[in-house]
Amino acid sequence: MPPHRHSRELILKAKTLIFVAAAISAALLAGCSNTPSNKDDSAFTYLLDRPSNWVENKLEGLPPLPQNSDLLPFEVSQNTPLRFSLDARSLSVGTDGVVRYTVVVTSPGGARNVNYEGIRCDTYSWRLYAGLDADHNGWDQTVANDWRRIENSELNAYHAALYQDYFCTSKMPIGTAKQIVNNMRYKRTTESGWIH
Repeated sequence: MPPHRHSRELILKAKTLIFVAAAISAALLAGCSNTPSNKDDSAFTYLLDRPSNWVENKLEGLPPLPQNSDLLPFEVSQNTPLRFSLDARSLSVGTDGVVRYTVVVTSPGGARNVNYEGIRCDTYSWRLYAGLDADHNGWDQTVANDWRRIENSELNAYHAALYQDYFCTSKMPIGTAKQIVNNMRYKRTTESGWIH
């Protein structure tokens, strides 16, 4: 083989290697850029960061209206004139992580507001399923609302009190319905450290 032909082949191979190296470098640099891409990188999302496929349990009827003998008073704020009670018989803990209950709010004049509600422990939210009807002898489901964030700052923030004191810990229900009722009956709150 003539020496000049051998030299040309070496030069051609060197140029090809330089081109390939440049292409690889460009590809690597492009991968390091902060430019947003349309690539689906969901495979790299941490498991706990993925949106959950949570489904709320279907509401299987409403509890009976509360009887005074079943009401458990609980503290919300020393600054509110209202009194708050929970119907022990209505309380349930669903497999969906929702604690459902009937709450009775009584004004100083004796007027009562009665609601059947749920608190979702994993999202710090609540919803209304039904309220006492205008005749005070049944439930009105037309007042129902969807899930709402629990507000801490309100004077009458009983949802926050129930969530923090009795219902939830580490974004999960604190225990069974019976355990929660017993804790409320004996004023064992999470803050007191006596929760069972």
